[in-house]
Amino acid sequence: MMARAALAENPSPIYCLHEIVHNESVVQGLVRSGLRFVEDIGDVPDGAMMLISAHGTSPAIREEAEARHLRLMDATCPFVAAAHERIRENHARGKRTAIVGESSHAEVLGYLGEPGACLPEDVKPGEVTGLVVQTTLDAGAHEGVCTATRDRQNAVKSFVMTHRGEANVGVVVVGSPKSANTGRLAEIAERAGARVWRIGAAEDIKAFDFSGIDIMGVTSGASTPEEQFRSALTGLLKLAVT
Repeated sequence: MMARAALAENPSPIYCLHEIVHNESVVQGLVRSGLRFVEDIGDVPDGAMMLISAHGTSPAIREEAEARHLRLMDATCPFVAAAHERIRENHARGKRTAIVGESSHAEVLGYLGEPGACLPEDVKPGEVTGLVVQTTLDAGAHEGVCTATRDRQNAVKSFVMTHRGEANVGVVVVGSPKSANTGRLAEIAERAGARVWRIGAAEDIKAFDFSGIDIMGVTSGASTPEEQFRSALTGLLKLAVT
């Protein structure tokens, strides 16, 4: 990860605008290593090193960073970066871009900072606009969702629909409650007909009652570290044999 490499190579404090990903264990580990998370660029000292999170940011933030001589490291997700470019291309052609997503999410706020970007409710009747969707939305409803998110969503839906006619199906979703893509997985599994549990850590498993479940699936959000997923899976397997 770019943040860990930067912390290893730079002795000075490094700041990150917003949480780099919505996962508490990742964020806490980086804080212990010296990364400082801020919600406002005004909290970053002039000339300091600042990491842009995977959710990207607006042109105005980048301009302010340049004016204050901040040393930027860009960890923007490639899918998010491509969406920003699409908005700029639409604007150059004289066309606005409607942004579909959670209006308070950092990714969406970054898009809305681009010239010509607007919320769907601001589109005038009959107006032809471009469309950009938040990368963690339901892949079944929108184009533009990142491949890691789309593949997990499709796998969860397929698993539940394959087994729900012959068994009581459960799905455990491992990841942060703050994570949009993790939440979407839970919603998709539930809509498909499964009982769903969301857990952030292996110890959470003890609090849940899995009685009546014949077959259980385990998945995780795209922002969930592999070690967190494996720890939760090990906990479930231990529970199954006791």
